[in-house]
Amino acid sequence: MAETEAKIRDVQLGEELSKRYLSYAMSTIVSRSLPDVRDGLKPVHRRLMYAMRQLHLDPKNGYKKCARVVGDVIGKYHPHGDSAVYGAMVRLAQDFSVRYPLVDGQGNFGNIDGDGAAAMRYTEARLTEFAMSLMEGLNDDAVDFADTYDGEDSEPVVMPAMVPNLLCNGSMGIAVGMATNIPPHNLSEVSDALLYLIENPDCDDEPLVRRLKGPDFPTGGTIVDSFDTILNNYKQGKGSFRIRAKWTTEDLGHGQYQIVVTEIPYQVIKSKLIEKIAELLLNKKLPFLNDIRDESAQDVRIVLEPKNRTVDPVMLMEQLYRQTDMEAKFNLNMNVLDLDGVPRVMSIKEVLHDYLVHRNAVLLRKTKFRLSKINARLEILEGYLIAYLNLDEIIRIIREENEPKAVMMQEFKLTDNQAEAILNMKLRNLRKLDEEEINAEHADLLTERVELEILINDEQKRWLKVAEEIKATKEKFGKKTALGRRRTEFAEAPADIEVPLEAMVEKEPITVILSQKGWIRCLKGYADLNEDFKFKDDDSLLFAIHAQTTDKIVLLDNKGKFFSVSAHEIPSGRGFGQPVRLMIDLANNDQISAMFVYDKEQKYLIASDKGYGFIVDENHILAQTRNGRKLMNVADDENVIFCLPMIGDYVAIVGENRKLLVFKAEEIPTMARGHGVLLQKYKDGAISDIQVFKGEDGFSYNRAGGVSTEKDLITWLGHRAQVGKLVPFGFPRNSKFFK
Repeated sequence: MAETEAKIRDVQLGEELSKRYLSYAMSTIVSRSLPDVRDGLKPVHRRLMYAMRQLHLDPKNGYKKCARVVGDVIGKYHPHGDSAVYGAMVRLAQDFSVRYPLVDGQGNFGNIDGDGAAAMRYTEARLTEFAMSLMEGLNDDAVDFADTYDGEDSEPVVMPAMVPNLLCNGSMGIAVGMATNIPPHNLSEVSDALLYLIENPDCDDEPLVRRLKGPDFPTGGTIVDSFDTILNNYKQGKGSFRIRAKWTTEDLGHGQYQIVVTEIPYQVIKSKLIEKIAELLLNKKLPFLNDIRDESAQDVRIVLEPKNRTVDPVMLMEQLYRQTDMEAKFNLNMNVLDLDGVPRVMSIKEVLHDYLVHRNAVLLRKTKFRLSKINARLEILEGYLIAYLNLDEIIRIIREENEPKAVMMQEFKLTDNQAEAILNMKLRNLRKLDEEEINAEHADLLTERVELEILINDEQKRWLKVAEEIKATKEKFGKKTALGRRRTEFAEAPADIEVPLEAMVEKEPITVILSQKGWIRCLKGYADLNEDFKFKDDDSLLFAIHAQTTDKIVLLDNKGKFFSVSAHEIPSGRGFGQPVRLMIDLANNDQISAMFVYDKEQKYLIASDKGYGFIVDENHILAQTRNGRKLMNVADDENVIFCLPMIGDYVAIVGENRKLLVFKAEEIPTMARGHGVLLQKYKDGAISDIQVFKGEDGFSYNRAGGVSTEKDLITWLGHRAQVGKLVPFGFPRNSKFFK
């Protein structure tokens, strides 16, 4: 009991949790989620490559079951679930996921439609040439090895990386509190940037980016960012790239055509993309598109059938870019483990620099390893040469002496290794020809040793050697090969093509109805505006107008605020609609004074019941948000009651006092906002009605038996803000022109 109590320690729970969570976080960051800047691999990928190499699954040998590979990986190197390891292996074999596949798969490894791979017991795999280049030098002491998790074996800490895998294949990962997302690039262009950096170590990022150009995605597509944007992304190590699908048109004759999409953005699942387009088509959100078909086989071929021959293909594709993943963003985040194993966001120059430092270190280690092998071989060869020069004496010592090895070492000043090699020499090697071959090999190795010693001591020569290796890699996997050709193209940043609402919504005639209680709805087609529409109890018609589903409906409240509603968003059907307050933020005590279809070329006269008003141009009427747009300032006891289109050059205004005034419309100012000017002067009362008309046509009003028109305006003609004269004989008693 006492011993147990002695082991108990008091700790702060918060501190203990922080320590343990930090340990977990660092383990996730370093050992699972972030790639190494030197070889671009995470531990699971590195262990997969090494396990396959140990199984001799190189490109010259046959395939083996993936289950065998996964078993070796989780049994010897990576103690995690088999599904996770197999998932990583599958991705390395998918040519639509990885720019330069590291695994050559045989069987079903999934497809661009999002279908998963077959079970690992059915699929087979081996390494690709690119993967072999990544591991070239493992037998030459190029990198350090560490014990595996159980201590029974060893594994490379990092790959020699003859190819710049981090940039060529990119990487994705989510750690604790950080993530990485690096796009794939073209090996030829990465090599060009590396060679330039070797020659100009103090250069800026710009010349490197001009050679690197930008991402090269396995699924192709077109990057539509400007060079300045791409440069800034690489400088910061963060940013985004806009990728658009690649398409072309096919002539079907007689003026008909169809659009064929041949490449889609990286990481977009083709089947889901088509489903999204079909859904929008069903919901009539793509009026330019008539049908979509997937005719893909090994390649991508999505056929888009336009509504008719007059549809502009650029406008149709612009719709799809805006509403679907035909345009996607790839977010760049070059967060990697640097040469010291520290996770940080690096610029493109830092990534290239650290890779070159790694290649230089690998070259130095390989050179030293080769030098040690040469020295060992030269030691043996020199022993052989001594033996040939003293062959008879050597034979005598071997035949007569009890300890021939010791005697030879003493008599001929041989090392232990030399003596052992002579004793192990076969009699058939005692020919004169073999002696000549040994002399030739000895001379060649001496020459090579001098070159290696110079290479070790001269850093400039090592950089030249690194450059030669990069050029050789570029030649092997460069743009001249089918694998190395650039797939993703670049285009100028697209101008903001304005897609009109007509292009987004099916254009259909409707009748918009607003009730006194504020319920709004629409009916299909143009209904008779004098029809007896149905409403809820104690409700009646306030406004009814004809419109198109592509129109904007403008509402004006009694406090001078304009609201905009898209006609296609107004509920339709047999019901009573919905409260208009659900579509606009109309104050509780405010009411709608006017409703009309927005005309982008029309000005409007707005007026309050106190006789004040002004003209509003078309640029200020539409509201951008549901909060509306305040244009007319009114007093608490004042209400905006008129909004008339300015179709004419004269204004006729009549007050409740039955005084009529006619004046030129040019006397009313055009304002963006305000209280306005006095239109007609009243001693008591307010405006009753307003009419805008053309001078030559005169103003009209209802009269018993029909409509009367007054063209002789001299009696009532005056100037704005005057009192006016009594209305003509027969003018309606309610002092309204037509109401």
